[in-house]
Amino acid sequence: MAVELELFEEYEKKEKCGLFGVWGTRQASQICYQGLFAQQHRGQESAGIAVSDGSALNGHMGMGLVSQVFNQRLLKEELVGHGAIGHVRYSTTGSSKLCNAQPLLRQYLMGPVAVAHNGNLINAQLLRRQYEEHGHIFQSTTDTEIIVHLLAKPTHVEKHDPLPHVLKHLQGAYSLLFLFPNRMEACRDPWGIRPLSIGKLPEGQWCVASETCAFDAIGAEYIREVEPGEIIRIDDHGLQSRTFDAPATERAQCVFEHVYFANPASKIFGQTVHIVRQELGRMLAREAPVEADFVMPMPDSGRSAALGFAKESKIPFEEGIVPNRFVGRTFILPNQVQRDRAVATKLNIIPDVVKDKRIVIVEDSVVRGTTTRSKMRAIRHAGAREIHLRVSCPPIRHPCFYGIDFPTSQELIAHNRTVEQIAQFLEVDSLAYLSLEGMLKCMKDPQSQYCTACWSGHYKVPIDNPQSKFSFERDQLKMF
Repeated sequence: MAVELELFEEYEKKEKCGLFGVWGTRQASQICYQGLFAQQHRGQESAGIAVSDGSALNGHMGMGLVSQVFNQRLLKEELVGHGAIGHVRYSTTGSSKLCNAQPLLRQYLMGPVAVAHNGNLINAQLLRRQYEEHGHIFQSTTDTEIIVHLLAKPTHVEKHDPLPHVLKHLQGAYSLLFLFPNRMEACRDPWGIRPLSIGKLPEGQWCVASETCAFDAIGAEYIREVEPGEIIRIDDHGLQSRTFDAPATERAQCVFEHVYFANPASKIFGQTVHIVRQELGRMLAREAPVEADFVMPMPDSGRSAALGFAKESKIPFEEGIVPNRFVGRTFILPNQVQRDRAVATKLNIIPDVVKDKRIVIVEDSVVRGTTTRSKMRAIRHAGAREIHLRVSCPPIRHPCFYGIDFPTSQELIAHNRTVEQIAQFLEVDSLAYLSLEGMLKCMKDPQSQYCTACWSGHYKVPIDNPQSKFSFERDQLKMF
C-alpha cells in the first residue's frame, strides 16, 4: 500500500497566466476553449473567454478550471463570434475575486475592448495612483486594468494608432492580447520576458498562444514567436506586423519557463522544453555525480531532468512517487487550507521501491525549502537508506519582479545559507544545485539573452521602485 505524502504546500513558484486567441472562424470560442484547456497548467484559479461578432464583444469569466467555467451550451449559443481571446489565471492569496478574472472586458470612447495579460507591470502602482488622482475608478485589483485606462486616455484616443503609445508607458514584463470588434492584436515587451507564439490552423486562420502545446491541441501549425517590441494585428484581411519599440539589445527571456513552468511538449524561446530539461539533468549529473541505486524524479516537472540525469550517469531511472492526476498544481490554489488539502492527496510514495535504497531525487527547484523538507521526510519515512537531492537549476536567492511570485530574499532558503546548511535543513544526505553557467550552456541563445535575476540578482529590465504584481494586488486589496 502506498504511503500518503503529507505536505504543507507553501506559497511558491507561481507564474502568471496563459493566453490564447484566434480570429476568422465561427468556432472561435470552442477553439479558444481547447487552447486554454491545453494551457491549464499556467493557471487554475479563473478562466475567461471574450468573443467578437464583428460589431460587439461578449464575454464570460469565472472562478475555477476551464472545464468548470465553460460548457458546450455556453460556447455554442452565447459566446458566438468569429474572433476570441482567452485567459487562464491564478491569483495571490486574498485577491481570488471574479473582478480580477480575465480577459478584462471594458467600454471606452472608441468602443469595447477586451485585454488578457501575462506578466508583471512594475510601474503599476505609480500609474494607478496617477489615474486615481485624476478621478479614475478601478474595478479590480489587477495591474492589467491600468492598460485599459491608458488606452482610454484622450491624448491616446486621438491618435490614429494609439496602441504603440500605450505600450510605451508600460514597464516590466508583458505579453498581451487585445480584442476589438474588428480585430485581435498581440504584443510582447521589448525584452521578450514571457513567451508568446503565432500559429495557423489548417483552414488558414491565425491564432496566438503563450505555449505551442495549445497549437498541438487544436491541430494548428507553429509559425513563429511574436518578436520582442512587436505588435501583431489579425483581422479579416490576415496578419500584419508593426513595432512599437526596438527589441532590447540584450533580451531577458525567462529561463524558469524551461526549468519549471512550461509544458514539456511546448517550444519556448526556440527550444523544446522536454529536451532542455533533459539536458539540464545531464549537465547536473556531470557537475554533481553520486553513487546510488536509482534516480527518481519528483513529479511532475522534475521528470525530464531526472531522465537526463539517469542517462548521463548510467544509473537506472525509477518511478517511486505516484502523482494523483486529478489534483492540479497545488501551489496555484488561492489559499493555504486548500493547498494543504490538495497536496495531501497529490503524491504517494511506493515503499517497496524506495525501502533500503540509495536514491538520487531530481527536483526542478527549491524556494523556501519547507515543502521540499516535508517531501524528503516522507521518502525517508518510507524506508529510503540514503537521499541525494539534485536540483536542476541554481539556488534561488533573489525575488522576481517580472511575473513570478518568489518571496523576498529573507524568505528564500538559499539566501545567506551555504549548500551544506540547506542540506542540513532539508535533512538529506547530500545536496547539489546545477550551476548558473551549466544551466545557461543548455540554452540555445547566447547567455546575454536570458534573465537570471532570481539566481544572480542581476535585473536586466530597469526597476526604479521594484514591486511585484502580487504585492501590488495585495496592497490594492487592502483598499478595495
